[in-house]
Amino acid sequence: MTPRQTKRVQVPRSRGQDYCAVADSFFNGAQVAKDFEYWNAAGVLIVHAAIAYTDALTIKFGGVRSKGEDHMAAADLLRQVARLDEGDLLQVRHLERIINEKNRVSYEGELFHRKDIEPLWKHLTRYREWVCGKIYG
Repeated sequence: MTPRQTKRVQVPRSRGQDYCAVADSFFNGAQVAKDFEYWNAAGVLIVHAAIAYTDALTIKFGGVRSKGEDHMAAADLLRQVARLDEGDLLQVRHLERIINEKNRVSYEGELFHRKDIEPLWKHLTRYREWVCGKIYG
């Protein structure tokens, strides 16, 4: 598969933890939205958390983050700037599964329900655990 052309912007590597803190804020907001059964809000926040976690990693490893409308390009950028082993690449699949739902939850006017959010939440919690290990470990 040919990697996407990834628009990127330089960011000081020291800012990686700031982006992780932003991602944690989205993560916590998604948890609150889930608790109150605001399923679409939870879905949007899950997507944004995953993207912010990815930015944190690409900043830490490459001093860059993805810039543009194609959020799947962020996954490609992560593969380009970080040395990922087979286990790491499996974790990136969690990100891709979340991003695949972005348009559906954000733009298509579809009402989400618990059954739609639970798998996204599972992917996000697994992805977050992996990212935090890379950022802080």
